[in-house]
Amino acid sequence: MKVLCLNGSPREHSCTYTALREVADTLEKNGIETEFAWVGNKPVAGCIACGKCAGKGRCIFDDKVNEILEHLDEYDGILVGSPVYYAGPSGQVQAFLDRLFYCGGARMKGKVGAAVVSCRRGGASAAFDRLNKYFTICSMNVIGSQYWNQVHGSCPEDVKKDEEGLQTMRTLGENMAWALKNRKAGIEAGIGAPEYEAKIHTSFIR
Repeated sequence: MKVLCLNGSPREHSCTYTALREVADTLEKNGIETEFAWVGNKPVAGCIACGKCAGKGRCIFDDKVNEILEHLDEYDGILVGSPVYYAGPSGQVQAFLDRLFYCGGARMKGKVGAAVVSCRRGGASAAFDRLNKYFTICSMNVIGSQYWNQVHGSCPEDVKKDEEGLQTMRTLGENMAWALKNRKAGIEAGIGAPEYEAKIHTSFIR
């Protein structure tokens, strides 16, 4: 079993990384493999609604989004972390996830998903809610913790002093590991994936 840990901070070894690392350490303690990916500190293209990804499973912008899409089926879970900017996730990670989930959303079904956010003071719950939208629209199993998945601090050293925040990350790791083990046990026992109806698309004008 493997979990992709996506760091959505423009600072690679940041407060966000510190939170992700705490979750990853707990996953690894439970025998779950983790793989880290960083969105980077360069501009990330957003989706331009060109539709070129349809049927191809790749984005027209050939960057790290496509690298992850190539290996998406290897991941049983996805853990996304972001700093809080103006009560929302970073612009880079939102652009990244818009394209990742638009191109690969059908392949996300049944995977385990979790988000963590890091902020100095406020806006964490709004950013956390925004990230969870990606999981809940793709029939993923969303994992929670003993509190909303957030840590506080202006630098990694501050985060390491946030005892409740770090415990929340460890509890998240335990819950995620348990869900992944149950998922694997169910598959091995012959319990198949849900059978979905053909999707209905409507708008509010008809």
